[in-house]
Amino acid sequence: MLQEHEILYNRLLAIAQDMIIAARTAPKGKGVDSLCACIVTREEIPALRDKMLELYEKTQAPVFRINGEDIMKAACIVVLGARDLSLGLKHCGFCGYTNCAEREGSGKGRCAFVVGDLGIAIGSAVAVAADRRVDTRIMYSIGYTMIHFKMLPPEVIVAHGIPLSASSKNPFFDRIIK
Repeated sequence: MLQEHEILYNRLLAIAQDMIIAARTAPKGKGVDSLCACIVTREEIPALRDKMLELYEKTQAPVFRINGEDIMKAACIVVLGARDLSLGLKHCGFCGYTNCAEREGSGKGRCAFVVGDLGIAIGSAVAVAADRRVDTRIMYSIGYTMIHFKMLPPEVIVAHGIPLSASSKNPFFDRIIK
């Protein structure tokens, strides 16, 4: 007999995989794909929480403590990030530089299209979760932690995590920030 907790975990993992497909197939600027995607499993969540709490101790930013505790209520976490790519545009300037070549030469800045594409991919992913009635919350603190501790490929410059839960109330909202 399958117990409810097993059913929920297996379904949430399948939905997380569907979320990654939705993110992957979301439109990308100039057709250039910079997306990096992975799933943090329930077995890996405590180690991620420990890293988030370590960042809280270092920065005193409450978001790392609060979200670090909240992810313990998740069955799994979808992580979506963007790689630092150049679209080779000659006349753009959205990143603050005249063109892609100038930005690349500076070693600074982020391509606005790459970051925008990540936002569209995240929106596509959470739409899948919403359609399946799964509780989520987009957390930059997860992506920040994973980049900071080199848990993602080194070319990933920005990332967000989306914890998933199926419970009577979304456990990622109505939090008290002190």
